[in-house]
Amino acid sequence: MSVKYIFVTGGVVSSLGKGITAASLGRLLKNRGLNVTIQKFDPYINIDPGTMSPYQHGEVFVTDDGAETDLDLGHYERFIDINLNQNSNVTTGKVYSSVIRKERRGDYLGGTVQVIPHVTNEIKDRVYRAGNEANVDVVITEIGGTVGDIESLPFLEAIRQIKSDVGVENTMYLHCTLIPHLPSAGEMKSKPTQHSVKELRSVGIQPNVIVLRTEQAVPADMKEKIALFCDIDKNAVVECRDADTLYQVPLDLQAQKLDTIVCDHLNLESPEPEAEMTEWKALVERVNHLSKKITIGIVGKYVALPDAYLSIAESLKHAGYTFDADVDICWFNSEEITPGNAADQLKEMDGILVPYGFGHRGVEGKMSAIRYARESNVPFFGICLGMQLASVEFARNVLGYENAASAELVEDPEDPIIDLLPEQKDVEDLGGTLRLGLYPCKLKEGSVAKAAYGEEIVYERHRHRYEFNNFYREALEEAGFVVSGVSPDNRLVEIVELSNHPFFVASQFHPEFVSRPTRPQPLFREFIRSALPNE
Repeated sequence: MSVKYIFVTGGVVSSLGKGITAASLGRLLKNRGLNVTIQKFDPYINIDPGTMSPYQHGEVFVTDDGAETDLDLGHYERFIDINLNQNSNVTTGKVYSSVIRKERRGDYLGGTVQVIPHVTNEIKDRVYRAGNEANVDVVITEIGGTVGDIESLPFLEAIRQIKSDVGVENTMYLHCTLIPHLPSAGEMKSKPTQHSVKELRSVGIQPNVIVLRTEQAVPADMKEKIALFCDIDKNAVVECRDADTLYQVPLDLQAQKLDTIVCDHLNLESPEPEAEMTEWKALVERVNHLSKKITIGIVGKYVALPDAYLSIAESLKHAGYTFDADVDICWFNSEEITPGNAADQLKEMDGILVPYGFGHRGVEGKMSAIRYARESNVPFFGICLGMQLASVEFARNVLGYENAASAELVEDPEDPIIDLLPEQKDVEDLGGTLRLGLYPCKLKEGSVAKAAYGEEIVYERHRHRYEFNNFYREALEEAGFVVSGVSPDNRLVEIVELSNHPFFVASQFHPEFVSRPTRPQPLFREFIRSALPNE
């Protein structure tokens, strides 16, 4: 069977939920027994989001092979339950960088390098790379941005050409649009959708399916009108209504037979006649009827945009589902936490999480929160910078190293508890130079971490440039600080914890990137367990 290519575009406005739609379709096709991969095309000129402000982009999602990618890849992995790679996120920056390198090498044999065909061929090559992965049946490609954006035009032209390259029977275009409801008129409007499809058709793409994002049910006569004006089958006009949980979306799309429409159009002979969603339905049922509630405080630098910590928030929810608990997240700006107000600010929290971050702003507030959690026996979980600051806080306030600090945050500190990785000493570029991707971690027998994982060696994803300074390791351990996870060569400290505390664990790696809604990450699971009464 030929590889099938599905392209997901968006119109009218951004942030429509194209990523959730694409991920939901991927889940349905996977549960039909098909081998699915998925990718995101981002039209910005950055090589990747690694150096972008979280306020601009949200979180940077890291794959097993160390690619710094769009947060939509987190949705893809969580929904479809697959591990993606660097082929799964393509930017204009990557495309142009590759084209220019080829031009410098002389690959174009003296020709004039142009958007068509050279840039569009490079884009198509990125699609075909995903299709050439072992045993892939379907490639779903989401095009970032909105139809009509000037920066998206080369991507739209490339996916238009793919239909000619691989055949109409192997390509499908799915277009997401907004159906606004005007309270003053008391009705929904289809005109923005009609104009969006007109814009898409002007670049040579006729959508096969239209997904209508809406707050409420779309009347049948409006769907028929859209089908007529946009020249598609009326059954291929599908609505995607607001849902109480994102995990309801695949079920809503299945109820409208989106996966069947796709399989019929592409002549996909799936091993299963329909998607087996029993486990997924049980998940949604559980999510909709949680009987307990706990409150977790996240003390961070970028809390004004919760998407900066999207995978952490989702991982906390996944862990809560295991214990029939609704996890309510309270966001605390670390710049507003002080030694004097930490107890008052955080006293209602059942657990405290200090996540990653870069730069010195808000660091002292994070350490005040860590000290409060440590001294008040409040369950604490630190991630990346959170782990580093937990180490510094312990050195300062337990060992009395008043000038303990991170070399990232203080120039030439007297006691650099956290220091630069040796291999980073001569690195000058910021982008793509961190310690990135999946690395092994050896767990200490009898530790909280070992009990959580139940394995001696685990693999987790990383994104950091600084590390725990082993010069101070013995002194901290003698004072009760437990190094419970290290690299197999015993060189890098990966997990630290306190044994005389209900739950005080911090990891250098990012456990949130591997959590799944039906399979929570072990450290998140145990953190939530400790925050629940009587668990």
